Amino acid sequence: MCGIVGYIGHREAYPIVLKGLKRLEYRGYDSAGIALYDGNDIKLSKTKGKVADLEERIVKEIPLEGNIGIGHTRWATHGVPNDVNSHPHYSNSGNLVIIHNGIIENYDALRKELINRGYSFTSETDTEVLVNLIEDVKTKENVKLGKAVQIALNQTVGAYAIAVFDKQKPDEIVVARLGSPLAIGVGEDEFFIASDASPFIEYTNNAIYLEDGEMAIVRRNKGVKVRNIKDDSLVDPYLQELQINLEQIEKGGYDHFMLKEIYEQPNAISDTYRGRMRVADGIIKMAGIDDNLAKLLNAKRIIIIACGTSWHAGLVAEYIFEELVRIPVEVEYASEFRYRNPVIHQDDVVIAISQSGETADTMAAIKLAKENGAFVFGVCNVVGSSISRETHAGAYTHAGPEIGVASTKAFTTQITVLSLIALKLAERKGTISNSDFHYYLQELERIPEKVKLALESNDHIKFIADTYKNAKNFLYLGRGFNFPVALEGALKLKEISYIHAEGYPAAEMKHGPIALIDEQMPVVVIATKKGHYDKVVSNIQEIKSRKGKIIGIVTEGDVTVKELADHVIEIPETEEFLAPLLTTIPLQLLSYHIAVMLGKNVDQPRNLAKSVTVE
Repeated sequence: MCGIVGYIGHREAYPIVLKGLKRLEYRGYDSAGIALYDGNDIKLSKTKGKVADLEERIVKEIPLEGNIGIGHTRWATHGVPNDVNSHPHYSNSGNLVIIHNGIIENYDALRKELINRGYSFTSETDTEVLVNLIEDVKTKENVKLGKAVQIALNQTVGAYAIAVFDKQKPDEIVVARLGSPLAIGVGEDEFFIASDASPFIEYTNNAIYLEDGEMAIVRRNKGVKVRNIKDDSLVDPYLQELQINLEQIEKGGYDHFMLKEIYEQPNAISDTYRGRMRVADGIIKMAGIDDNLAKLLNAKRIIIIACGTSWHAGLVAEYIFEELVRIPVEVEYASEFRYRNPVIHQDDVVIAISQSGETADTMAAIKLAKENGAFVFGVCNVVGSSISRETHAGAYTHAGPEIGVASTKAFTTQITVLSLIALKLAERKGTISNSDFHYYLQELERIPEKVKLALESNDHIKFIADTYKNAKNFLYLGRGFNFPVALEGALKLKEISYIHAEGYPAAEMKHGPIALIDEQMPVVVIATKKGHYDKVVSNIQEIKSRKGKIIGIVTEGDVTVKELADHVIEIPETEEFLAPLLTTIPLQLLSYHIAVMLGKNVDQPRNLAKSVTVE
């Protein structure tokens, strides 16, 4: 939602904070700002626009000196993106400065009370309210900054990750989190603060991830002291060794992170099943499953909760679990699940899926499911994330950092993990034969090589993209396991190219969308040989008779669809339930090339952020 960075130590803070903001810009990019302490005063520069706009402006406005600095890249919630609403924000006295990721829900009531006490506000943000609340507490209660932050946060309702600096206490930065991620990098006589570890991985491999409801006082030459915000009790922090490296978060010669991440999928998929799937022995070994096997095998129902692309992965999993394990599955938007008083039983298993592990609606849905006695299993990509700590058990995908806002390798690795779980349970329940189980493991092992073959169609897909880049609408159709892929393909196109696109089950086309089809309407049809092939061919004929333009995703060697479609993109043949791992690849490339040809910012599409940590 927003990215926050901070540094306190012996180095010059500005280059560290600026580089950190560039790495966190996937979290928000409508405005940015930096505050530096030069030993005497706080110098601040901020602007509407991207971090590059800030970099151009800051050199003209303030000296770039000082060993303490904080920075922010924003995804607007309260107040339009402009210079005034950008972070950091001063308190009225100018002594305090704050950066904030999240939403203070009761900010309006707090603002009115502070105005009654003589405070004034220049911005529309909830963040300026928070920094003045902290100042008010500090002055009225005559307490140090850390205590003032704790008291103030106990008066707020909402979500936050904050960093606060007081020029009257220039040896420390106070940080806190509730619902939004915050990491503290621990170096030699220096500390780094960030929304994730990417801003400081070249400086230290050690990090403390604050838990929800914790704050820390980060003191130069004195270390980190962590406390519980609610009761002020001391917390013994866990120092974690980082597993990512600098190479993973650079573009590596690709024009965009999205393209790099599309091409990383063969390795990401194999990394996800490596060590878990022993094909020669016919074994799937996953600690989160093995340690809770009875709960999973005895579940009367599986409920999958997720948002966005992760919800589409959950829809694929619904088909896979019901087909292989023969257990009823419901897939819910986390945002709807948490608010509709759902029926949850103690013998339900809830699977929560999130790339970041910080999605606010999914976190809230997890807590609701736990309160009702369900067993909650998490699937996420980020080690140490909130969802990995909040769930009873889980499994990490091993996609590596995903920087592009439009998710690609997260989708395929989520499907990979969910397929492993389904195969493990199906084998133990006896709902598939032993020979089928061994064959499916072999076929899953072959998927990375088949993804590489699918990627070889890139130039052909680029030609198709050029043909249809000026279309105003797209329709995506699929059946069975490939229906969620149609939804995901449409989402990718609308996210990064801003072209209106809708995904439908192919048969539903006749119940409304067929009215839209004419010679101007490109229709992407997933028509692989296995499954409902003949039915999809009939749908293609219906489109053709109404002059629609057909782009067919077909199995290698297909003849029938090739004769009907305007364009076909071939993928290797695989088992039906694994087909989404291949059919999604050309759809990712199609959306990417159309967006590039239209001059869109592929990695940072408008109005979107990578990690949605507020409702």
